[in-house]
Amino acid sequence: MKKIISIILFLIPFCLIAQQKLSPKNYRVYSVKKEKEVPLQEIIDDMKTYDVLFFGEEHSDSVCHFLEDTLLQMMYKSYLSNTALSLEMFDRDVQLIMDEYLQGLIREKSFKKDARTWKNYSNYRPMVEFAKANKLPVICANAPARYSNLAGRKGQKALLLLPDESRRYMAPLPYDTASGDYFEKLMAESGHTKDTTPDTTKKKAPIFMGEFNLVMAQSLWDATMAYSISTFLKKHKGAKMMQVNGNFHSDEGFAVVAQLKKYRPKANSLIISCTDNECYYDLDWSKVKKTGDYLIMTDPNIKKTYED
Repeated sequence: MKKIISIILFLIPFCLIAQQKLSPKNYRVYSVKKEKEVPLQEIIDDMKTYDVLFFGEEHSDSVCHFLEDTLLQMMYKSYLSNTALSLEMFDRDVQLIMDEYLQGLIREKSFKKDARTWKNYSNYRPMVEFAKANKLPVICANAPARYSNLAGRKGQKALLLLPDESRRYMAPLPYDTASGDYFEKLMAESGHTKDTTPDTTKKKAPIFMGEFNLVMAQSLWDATMAYSISTFLKKHKGAKMMQVNGNFHSDEGFAVVAQLKKYRPKANSLIISCTDNECYYDLDWSKVKKTGDYLIMTDPNIKKTYED
């Protein structure tokens, strides 16, 4: 009996966390164009003239996940069956498994195992379940990690050696790699210094982590997600897609957003950057005005879903 009581007491904190109620008090939405706080509905209204809503998240931010689910439901209310969901968190080679689950053919236990769901899948589950209940497509947008790893270790030439079936699960080869400001951002994030070569006409050396080319690997993810979105838009005219990815993949119009312009130049993208930081209380426009079309600052006091 004592053991049972101990287990119950141990589980109580986790239950309380799960039942934690989030509300508009836990986030602030800012329009970059207007430089002021706006209601969440304004983003949905804005989507009338856009094709893709990029939601750049912090993977461990529980308020971000709450907002993703909220926005998907709001999009469906406004755009009904034209609404589609695209996720970084699933690779292209599990699309069949996703479709089987959405059709109710396989159990969730099998789906989670075979689709290689992230360890914090519980954060994305509400969106997948909403899509399932309302018969909305969910796009498994990313390139499998085994291929980005191969690209990072041996370059694009190695990808060409893969069977045709394997190459279906990535962007067409050759794919464009990060350049310009995005390249510099990757360098800064990886702790590398800028190339100080006087001859600016020369292409900068790739980022290496030991023998691993981070730019080549990251760019495969970016290009593949963009290609997945482009392919869906081509087949479904009038679609309103929400693409959920880490904010590094869409902030400042870099990465996936820039790659999408190459695959589908006429596609219009609306960018949300969602993060928790000190700006929640005092937004400094000089630091964030280029980040996205909308900035969502979340309450830094809300408990994270898991630690990176």
